[in-house]
Amino acid sequence: MDRPLKNIWGMILAAGSGTRLADAVGGVRKQYLTYKGAPLFWHSARTFSRVAALRGIVFVFPPDEAQAMEKRIGQYFRSEDLGLRWAVCAGGGRRQDSVANGLNRLPAECDAVLVHDSARPFVSAALITSLIDALEHGARAVIPATEVTDTVKRVEDGVVRQTLPRAELRGVQTPQAFETGLLREAHARAAAEGWDVTDDASMVEQMYDPLAEVAVVQGEPTNIKITTAEDLKRLEETRTTVPCVGWGYDVHRFGGEADRPMVLGGVPIPGGPCVVAHSDGDVLLHALADAVLGTFGGGDIGTHFPDTDARFAGADSGVLLREVLSMAREAGTRIVHADLTIITQIPRLAPHATQIARNVCRLLGLAPGQVNVKATTEEKLGFTGEKKGIKAVAAVTGLREL
Repeated sequence: MDRPLKNIWGMILAAGSGTRLADAVGGVRKQYLTYKGAPLFWHSARTFSRVAALRGIVFVFPPDEAQAMEKRIGQYFRSEDLGLRWAVCAGGGRRQDSVANGLNRLPAECDAVLVHDSARPFVSAALITSLIDALEHGARAVIPATEVTDTVKRVEDGVVRQTLPRAELRGVQTPQAFETGLLREAHARAAAEGWDVTDDASMVEQMYDPLAEVAVVQGEPTNIKITTAEDLKRLEETRTTVPCVGWGYDVHRFGGEADRPMVLGGVPIPGGPCVVAHSDGDVLLHALADAVLGTFGGGDIGTHFPDTDARFAGADSGVLLREVLSMAREAGTRIVHADLTIITQIPRLAPHATQIARNVCRLLGLAPGQVNVKATTEEKLGFTGEKKGIKAVAAVTGLREL
C-alpha cells in the first residue's frame, strides 16, 4: 500500500576506528580520508542532499571527536550549504551502538531513516531514491544488494563444511532504509536480549515479524566500501569529466551622449548609440560572463561585480570576463564552445560581426570554430524594435571535472 513519507532523514556513520587501513593511511581514520578535495563522509552528505525527499542528516563521529566535528560540520555547511537540517552525535563501541545514538538524535517527527556507512562515498542519489520508493510502496525495511559472483563456502577449522547456493546469496550494501519506529524497536530488542549484529537489517530479521520483512532493491557495483589498502586505489582514480551548459542574458537601454559609447564583445561600434550602464555597457560580454558562471553554478555577474560598487564604474567587461574565466578554471571547468546572439534594431552589426567573433575567441582562448556570433532584430517589435535598447543572449558549453 502506497504511503507518503513526509520526514525522512539520513544517518552517516563515521565513528569507526579504521584499524584495517591504519598503516596504509598513516593512522588517519578512513572517514576523514580526502577524495576530490573533501573527506569521505562529506561526499555521502552531498549525495543525500541531492535527494528531494530527504529533510536532514545525523552525523555520528567517534566520541572523543564529536564536539570538534560538530564545529567542523558547521563550517562545511557555511561554505557549502546542502539545504538540509543536520545534527551531530557521538558513536559507541559497536556499530549498532553508534546507530542507537544516532536514532536518539533524530527529530520526533522523523518517520523513516536511511543508515549509511561513510566509507561508501560512491553511493548514488538514484540508489537512495529507490530505497525511499520501496518504503513508500509498503516496505518497512529495505536494503540494497548485489549478486554474488564467487562461489562461497562455509569453512570451519580450515576445512570446507558446505558450499552455499550462490543463486540465493547477495552482497549487502548501505544505505539501509527503515521506518524509524521499526528500527527503534529492533534496537530496543537487541539491547534487551544482547544481540550482536553487523548491520541493522539483521536486527529486523531477528525480530521474526512477518509484518516487518526486509525487502531488497538492486544495489550498485560501484557502491563499494573502502576497507583495505587495495580499495584506496579507488580514491586515486582520474576525475570524471562531464559536459555542462550555461545560459546568459543581459540588456541595456540606450541613453544620451553622456553615457557609454557602444562596445560589443570588446569591440567599439562607431556610430552606435550610447548605452546606460555602470560598467562599459558591453551587453554581449555581460551575457557571456553570466553563461560562463552558469556552467559551474557560480551565480551571476551582479553578485560578483555589483553596480553599487564604485570600483566597477566604467569597468572594462573584458577584464570582468577574465575574472569569471578564472573562477571557472578554479571550479574545474574548461569552456569549449560559445554561441552568442545580439538583438538590436540599431546599429547594423553585420560589418562588425567577424571582428566581434575574433575578439571573443581571443578572450575565451578558443578557435574560430568554437565561437559563433549572430545579430538579429525583432522586426521592430518590443523595446529593441522601438530602438530603446539592446540585449544579448549567450549559450556556453564547458567540460567540468568532478
